[in-house]
Amino acid sequence: MPSVLWFRRDLRLRDLPTVPAAADGGEVLACFVLDPRLEASAGPRRMAYLSAALRELHDRLDGRLLVTRGRPEERIPQLVAHIGASAVHVSEDFAPFGRRRDARVATALGEVPLLAAGSPYLVSPGRVRKDDGTFYRVFTPFYRRWRDTGWRSPAPSRPDAVRWVDPRGFPDRVAIPNPPIEPGFAAGETAATRSWTQFVDGGLDDYARNRDRPDLDGGSKMSAHLKFGTIHPRTMAADLDLRREGHQAYLRELAFRDFYAAVLHHWPRSAWQNWNGVFDGIETDRDEDACRRFAAWQQGRTGYPMVDAGMRQLLHTGFMHNRVRMLAASFLVKDLHLPWQWGARWFLEQLVDADLASNQHGWQWCAGSGTDAAPYFRVFNPSTQGKKFDPDGAYVRRWVPELADTDDAHLVKGPRPGGYPAPIVDHARERLEALRRYRMISAAPAG
Repeated sequence: MPSVLWFRRDLRLRDLPTVPAAADGGEVLACFVLDPRLEASAGPRRMAYLSAALRELHDRLDGRLLVTRGRPEERIPQLVAHIGASAVHVSEDFAPFGRRRDARVATALGEVPLLAAGSPYLVSPGRVRKDDGTFYRVFTPFYRRWRDTGWRSPAPSRPDAVRWVDPRGFPDRVAIPNPPIEPGFAAGETAATRSWTQFVDGGLDDYARNRDRPDLDGGSKMSAHLKFGTIHPRTMAADLDLRREGHQAYLRELAFRDFYAAVLHHWPRSAWQNWNGVFDGIETDRDEDACRRFAAWQQGRTGYPMVDAGMRQLLHTGFMHNRVRMLAASFLVKDLHLPWQWGARWFLEQLVDADLASNQHGWQWCAGSGTDAAPYFRVFNPSTQGKKFDPDGAYVRRWVPELADTDDAHLVKGPRPGGYPAPIVDHARERLEALRRYRMISAAPAG
């Protein structure tokens, strides 16, 4: 009997366990459901990237990808009934929304099983536990146990051996949207494989030295591919030589991705609430002046060059270097005293690679309210951070053209050009204010 292969965050054909699982029973209908809730929340940049990845998957399947729009709990059972499918195959989703959606779909399917094989992670949430069976709240011991747990080799999947159902003529089939993708991004499995190969050959060995330097572009730029599953981290890990420092550093970043996914899975309220509830009592600003400062931060008009460079990079490209993300987040919560949720929501709206688990818990690391949080007394100095990670000012000059001709792009000692805004706050004073506010709440760990 035929089966349905429902693509979600796994828009590829290689190293995909659901391909052989679905093909085992006969013909396979490949489908993707454009959920209106996804379209409303993802933002135009991520929807454009998703559409480009879907178009490539559609082409690789010789046009045999059915794209439909609607609630999955309605559309998937309709497709099952239309072809008389015996099962629906998916990669398991561990995010709160995905779990609720899949529970509704499973209920609507009745006796037809929703079968999960694999996940978007090297080690799926729930597998890494302490000896007493509880879950890790701190990354370093998680990382040690995560490595001991290990992961499978890339899955053998042969899409050319599958008998794919031709979906032409199916009811409620929709054309894949074709909005322009952000320059600098390339979507789809072919682009993911090419980008990863180029990074392994040209940047991975230097990753540990260069990853914090936005002026050197030392990152892998694989985050959007991982977000949409156009490559699996298993495929990437298979290329790592852990005798090399850069390779070890990269594996650690893949572990952080798994860690934050596990945190969100075990503590779903942490998507928008403080993981450490003690921080619910911290004082934040929400008045009219706070909104004015938030707008200046969004626009890259804070008067602090490194922060503004990052925020303008985000506005213009849908991407921001990871080190600068931390600085921009620290500035919002500790210099401007704004709720971390404001910044997290803005990043989710703007970033092509925005991943709920990594984004929300990265923000809480900076705010001090999450697992493995930065201690409350760590308040990044924007000027010092700029000089350390962008020593020649190349990154700032690229994104803040008002400073292109200055000798001191970070304005540590040099004059401030007339076209560039004055600082909206005094960092030294706001640092003391942040420390005062943090001392007002208990430092007790979350229960």
